[in-house]
Parts: sequence; C-alpha cells; structure tokens
Amino acid sequence: MDANKPATECAAEPHRSSLEEQLASESISGHDHTSDGSPPTAPEVLSENPAGNGPLEQGEDMVAGEAPYSVLPHAEKAFVIVVGSFAALISPLSSSIYLPSLDSLARDMDVSVSLINLTITTYLIFQGLGPSFVGSFSDGHGRRPAYIIAFVLYLGANIGLALQNSYPALMVLRCLQSAGSSGTIALGSAVVADLTTRAERGKYIGYSSMGISLGPALGPIIGGLLNHFLGWRSIFWFLVILSGVCFIVVLIVLPETCRAVVGNGSVLPPLWNRPLWTLVAPKSRFREDGKSQESQDLTTIQKPKRRPNPISSLLILAQKEAGLILLYGGLLFSGYMAVLSTLSTQLSSRFGFNSIQIGLCYLPIGLGSISSRWTVGTLLDWNFRREARLQGMPIHKNRQQDIGNFNIERARLVIALPMIYLGALSILAYGWVMQYRTSLAGPIVMLYFMGLTTSGSFNTLNTLVVDVNHQSAATAVAASNLCRCLMGAGTTAFVGPLIDAIGIGWTGTIVAAVWALFSPMLWLVYIRGLSWRKTKAAQKQQRLETPAEDGQSRSDLEQGSREEKPQSGQV
Repeated sequence: MDANKPATECAAEPHRSSLEEQLASESISGHDHTSDGSPPTAPEVLSENPAGNGPLEQGEDMVAGEAPYSVLPHAEKAFVIVVGSFAALISPLSSSIYLPSLDSLARDMDVSVSLINLTITTYLIFQGLGPSFVGSFSDGHGRRPAYIIAFVLYLGANIGLALQNSYPALMVLRCLQSAGSSGTIALGSAVVADLTTRAERGKYIGYSSMGISLGPALGPIIGGLLNHFLGWRSIFWFLVILSGVCFIVVLIVLPETCRAVVGNGSVLPPLWNRPLWTLVAPKSRFREDGKSQESQDLTTIQKPKRRPNPISSLLILAQKEAGLILLYGGLLFSGYMAVLSTLSTQLSSRFGFNSIQIGLCYLPIGLGSISSRWTVGTLLDWNFRREARLQGMPIHKNRQQDIGNFNIERARLVIALPMIYLGALSILAYGWVMQYRTSLAGPIVMLYFMGLTTSGSFNTLNTLVVDVNHQSAATAVAASNLCRCLMGAGTTAFVGPLIDAIGIGWTGTIVAAVWALFSPMLWLVYIRGLSWRKTKAAQKQQRLETPAEDGQSRSDLEQGSREEKPQSGQV
C-alpha cells in the first residue's frame, strides 16, 4: 500500500457484507484496495455524493480507497466559483470603466492624453506585480485572508481617487487600485483549481469567467454614462460602492477553499478563516476533530512547501514549458491591449463619438469574451474526454487524476491554436476597416470576433498552466498575470505613437504577424511538453534516491517528497 494513502475505516454493516466482499475482490477503475484486504468503506459501496447530498450527478463516480477531490456538491461548487468570479470583476472593470473618461481627465488635470495613457501603463504594471504577492500568500495561508487584504487596499485606493485633484496623485492611486484589484483574478482562478479536476474544469469556465467577461463588456458603458452625466469622479465612487458590496458578500458567504488549509473541503479551518454565516450555523459537514462526517479519513491537506514568496511566480516563468506558454500569452494580451487602449481615441477621432457612444462600442468585444466562456469550456471538456479515450486513460469525475503519462498539452492546445490564428485574422481585419473608415459595422463585427477568439485563447493557455502547476494554482495565475500585464504595459506605451506614424492598418498587421510568427512556441509545447514533464519528474525522483547529505536522512527526503507529491489519483 502506498505510504501516502490514509488508512480507511471499515464501516460495513451486516446486511451490506456480501456486497462489500464482492467489491473488495475486484479492482475498481484500475485502483487496488488496501493491502490488508479490508473491504471498501461505505462511501465506496454506495453511489452517494461524498458531501452527503444524495446521488452523484451523472458522470461522477467513486474510486475505492480515495477521497473525492472536493466534498462540495456541484451546486455549491458553482455558487462558490460564481462568488469568486464576481469578486474578480473589479479588476477588468476598473481598467475598462476608466477608458471613456480619458479625454475628460486630460482636460481637468491640464495634461496631455499621452500622459493620461501612462496611467493605463502603470495600472498594467501593478496588475502584473500584485498577484505575485497575493497568489503566493494565498497558496499557503488561504484564499479568504488574501481576499480581505486585496479588498481593503482596493477600497482605500478608490476613495482616494474620487477625492484627488492632481496628476501625480492619480498616477500613484491608480497603481494602488491595480495592486488591490488584480489579486482577485488570481484568487478566482485558484478557487476553481481548488474545487475542480482537470476533467471537469471546462464545465466551470462559464461560471468562473462571468465576472472577468462582464468587466470589459459593461465597464466602458457604465464609465461613459457616469462620465457624461456626473463627471469622472463618479466612476470611482461607483467602484467604491460595488467593491464594498462584493467585499461584504465575500466576508459573509465565501468559504475557505485552499487545499493547504481545508484539504478537500472536509477540514474545519480556523475560526478567523471561516465565512461569517458559519459562525451561527451548525457545523453539519464537520466532525469535532475537524474532519468530514461523510469523507471520514479520506482527505489530504496539501501543506505549503514554503513561506509566501513573490519570487515564486518568476520560478514558474523559468520553467521550460510554462515559460513558453506564458510568454506567448503575454504577446496575445499585448495585441489585445493595443486595441483596447486606443479604441476610445480612434472612435473619437474617426467618428466624432461622445463618451456614451464610445462606451457602447466596447460592448461587442465584451460580448465576444462572454461567448468564449461557454464555447471554449465545452470544447475543452469534450477534447479532454476524447484525448483520454485515445490515450487509454479512464476518467473519474471528482478525482484529480495523474497526468504523468497523459498528454495534457495536446488536449488543451488543439483548442487554443486554431483560435489564435482566427484571432490574428480578426485583428488584421479590424486594423484595415478602421484605416479605410468603413461604416461602423465593420469594426464592431471584428471587435466581437477578436473578443471571442482572443479570450478563448487566454482561457485555454491559463488552464494549461494551472494543469501543470496544480499545487500552486494562484501562483501560476499570478505568473501569467505578471507576464501578460508587463508586456501589455509596454505595448500601451508605444502603440499610440506607432499608429500615428504608420496608421492603424499596418499596426494591426504587425500585431497579427507577431502572433503568427511566434506561434511555433506553442507548437513546441504541443510536441515536447509531455517529454519535458517526464524528464523533470525523473530528475526529481533521482534526487530523492540520492543519499542525503548534511545529516538529513533519506526518509526525511522522502517525507518532503510526500508533502509535494499527491496521492494516487489525487494530483
């Protein structure tokens, strides 16, 4: 028996004994029972939801001797993910709601539009840096404390922005606003990784991305209306009210999901780390010793391997496979921001639109982004099942399966690559229809398809990065944010002068060419990713088998490995 596997308790009852003996003699889904020959426990025999909420949903199964990846039922998972998604709304909303007010801010601050555009650049820089701290902290100490820190910082920054009267204050407070809001994106993705397995993750993309999608869609419209009727200060007061409501909801209902704190959801977190409603509700899911009544001892807490370290995001970037994926994701985001950051100016100069009309023109790209959540999510789950059949890997829902011999890169990138090429064609067409001043329908249609394909590509690449860095999900998303936001910040700094110099048509052509010319980075991951992971795993195993030095015993090394290595079937 694997030394890592927790002992199971035999809960057999007399009238179930024959059924349990039959199951004990068989190998269920390729997994052996315990070496002492004990029969499976009651949760293994009965096809019940491990959270004690009735039958399992269709396609969800139990594996002998193993805890479910999450004890939460589907409805509760979806609810928690939606709450995290709407908490993440504040980051893209804060970025996009600001865009229709650029001209008004430039006039009131008595500075040029180029200087106001620098506040977008600095916002993106801190949007990349912030999650590196928040993500590393949350992977070891929990999602709720990280949410609290992020919201407090964000609320303070927005109050300051609504009251300030100078350009330097605007610049500094926008940086703080970005640092506070950006952590919520990494936390939202981490909550999804805490609760869902790779085989079902696509199903939850629609829930997890609702807030992130609504931000670009609604932000410019809301910002345009507020700026037109109430002035630009009302934008920041609106964000104070919205984030205050989200903060209260998080405090009251969002449970702790970090697996270093609550395992698969059956371990009771510390009193200070619980949602407020649980302080007055009965602890029906937990035993007094902190374990679930239903899952018994079938849960594992994945302890953090180190103290919070913001440099851990850079370590993920240094990995061969993840580095290539994240660098290409940064190129995608740079082209995306080249359009978003200049759309307001282009619409104003070419069509003479006011802030309300400009805000409405951002709607197609947001709708395209929303559409991608369901189309891409469905495709990801379908292709994962297809690849699993082709590669001979059985799928167990609510079990995080070992992908050591599974080509997850092929399962994800076969969806991402076609979308990337379609996105390149969309941005190419957008540039030239804007260049030749066609009717408004041309740019609007191209913006929709660009939002659909580019957002779908982002989601798929981020999903792959989390797949191969599942034990540090928030840190992996923070690394993605760091790479794409820093590259996007550089793009926003020079794309305006570039358009003035060569025109928006040739600028769109350059962006599309860069996306196409650097796409072999992803083809390399598609071809070599699995072999890279196997080599890395072999090297790690070799280090463990090497005699310890400096008085450290081999058993200590193996114990350290067990803290990093998940149980069989629970990656």
